Amino acid sequence: MARPLLAIGLLLMAAIGLSGWQRFGGAPSAGLQPYDQSDLSIPSEFFFSRLRYNAGYGGGYGYRRFGGGWAQDFPRADHDCLVALRRLTRIDSPSPLNVVDIDDDHMWDYPWIYAVGVSNWAFTDSEAQRLRNFIARGGFLMVDHFHGQDDWNRFMSGMSMVLPDAVVEDIPDDDAIFHDLYDIREKFQIPGEQYVSTGRTYEKDGYIPGWRCIRDKDGRIVVAICFNMHLGDAWEWADAGDYPEKFSGLAFRIVLNYITYAMTH
Repeated sequence: MARPLLAIGLLLMAAIGLSGWQRFGGAPSAGLQPYDQSDLSIPSEFFFSRLRYNAGYGGGYGYRRFGGGWAQDFPRADHDCLVALRRLTRIDSPSPLNVVDIDDDHMWDYPWIYAVGVSNWAFTDSEAQRLRNFIARGGFLMVDHFHGQDDWNRFMSGMSMVLPDAVVEDIPDDDAIFHDLYDIREKFQIPGEQYVSTGRTYEKDGYIPGWRCIRDKDGRIVVAICFNMHLGDAWEWADAGDYPEKFSGLAFRIVLNYITYAMTH
């Protein structure tokens, strides 16, 4: 009886571990990475790439360590987006999740990068120049999950190092980015998971959602700004019965439109 009981115990431990991984976004064990970069050589039209940056303003736990501001909702949110991309578009994306260090030359290989918690990012002059070069070469940056005026000011402090002459504007409803794949005519604030327990869609003093952007000299959107929203949580909690589908549904449509726009404009 000892061996069957041991096997059952091990299976239960594995099931509990998997449940925790899925529920809480895959917090890594010591020495393990929550994503597999061994298959990045697989030919792929698109890589779901997340920017790993240095944290400032007390928002991280050291030099780019997992758990810092850059890693919020990772890897579950990114994984769910990649699944949606494969199911709902014809973009060929067999590659695994991808984390891009700001000082890694592989950054030039990817057309689209996602960054979260950008009120906490901090750049050296050389790092800001590298991100500026990424954008100048046709790269597209999507930023998400920062809230309120203080967060905005800190975000812009970093952004002005990257694009000193950038002009931030609200994206008009008729812009192609809202109509490339899905015809998005209704937009509303997409809250984090706190909505489930509080019914509150905003965080801090971020009451009004901002669908904003920075364009290049030709009018192409090169930085898409999701302000006073938390799309990453909406992706991550999409399969939770208590998180409303209307939020996760819009969050998926937005990111798929942004990816399609980045790949076609």
